[in-house]
Amino acid sequence: MSSIDPAQNQSLNAILDKLGVNRQAEATKRKDALGQEDFLRLMTTQLQNQDPFAPMENGDFIAQMAQFSTVTGITDMGETLKSLASQLSEFRLATATNLLGSSVLVPGNFARPDEAGEIHGIVDLPAASSMTNLTFSSEDGEVLDVIELGPQASGLVGFSWLDVPQHIRDSQAMVRIDAYADSGKGLQPVSSSVFAEVLAASTQDPVKGVTLDVRDYGEIAAADVTRFRK
Repeated sequence: MSSIDPAQNQSLNAILDKLGVNRQAEATKRKDALGQEDFLRLMTTQLQNQDPFAPMENGDFIAQMAQFSTVTGITDMGETLKSLASQLSEFRLATATNLLGSSVLVPGNFARPDEAGEIHGIVDLPAASSMTNLTFSSEDGEVLDVIELGPQASGLVGFSWLDVPQHIRDSQAMVRIDAYADSGKGLQPVSSSVFAEVLAASTQDPVKGVTLDVRDYGEIAAADVTRFRK
């Protein structure tokens, strides 16, 4: 059985010192993992026991060194990714906390007054309109107000209902919003989005990321939120 004598071990230590390998730190690693020192020991033993009539080719030696460097690089990259995952988790938590108490824009036509007693939203016009209006109704169908937005270009058109009746503000009752636009065929219904209050946030789902519990609209992914209001 071959062995490494003290002189060879000192030579190995010198090589490790030049490479910046800390033997004490390497000794604290798990016993089932090969480190740089283990690799160099194996390489030295391999060189000692090679056939003198068929020595290892330089290309083979370089290939082994490259392979070890690749494995080491992958290990280091894994540690970096773990660190990034931890930082991402902290960022997600901060995002969720920041959205609490805010209102986010969600597709829908039901809304409640915000802390200022107002209702805000957006109308999506597929084409330019010569007339655009909004009808606000109570849950029992009573028309509360009508807002004329006039001619509008195609795209997103924001709206604000500031004259919310006091009893709606006090009760925080739900209001239905119906949007209409005339693009040449008379007034036709168009889709709308409203700002709704964020009641809670969660970071437990690794696939969805941050999820928000939005009043009247349930759970939505924070990644789907395009706008929010404080």
